[in-house]
Amino acid sequence: MIEKHHTESPLVRRHLLWGWCGLLIFLTLGVVLEAFHAFKEPLYLHVESETRRFLWRLSHAHGALLSLLQIGAAWTLSWLGAARVTRSVRLGSSSLLVASASLPAGFFGAGVTATAGDPGLFILLVPVGAVFLGAGVALFAAAIVRRR
Repeated sequence: MIEKHHTESPLVRRHLLWGWCGLLIFLTLGVVLEAFHAFKEPLYLHVESETRRFLWRLSHAHGALLSLLQIGAAWTLSWLGAARVTRSVRLGSSSLLVASASLPAGFFGAGVTATAGDPGLFILLVPVGAVFLGAGVALFAAAIVRRR
């Protein structure tokens, strides 16, 4: 029988799952974008598609980096230990998850609906995600300072 590590928690598992699945999704998106480039896909490479191309690259980059942040959050939660996972840490955890969904989705959706060089309405998810990202990082940082 395999013994569970003492710091394993549903919260740690959730961040690991979001991190590794997110990496799979956003690294695959990167490969698809490279394939669009290689096969000269007009939807991606035409001059009229410049905004779409830019937004989809932002989605890929933010998604991959935020997925790595999720793995870092899982490590941080393990390091803090279950006893130090307070309400504010749980709020920070939720904030990071919202940011990891809304930032890349906002960029990607805005690229899908981009017209005449203007991003679609999905771009409104980006500042929302940025606020949640800032809050999540601040709450995790505060938890680390309090750990002493």
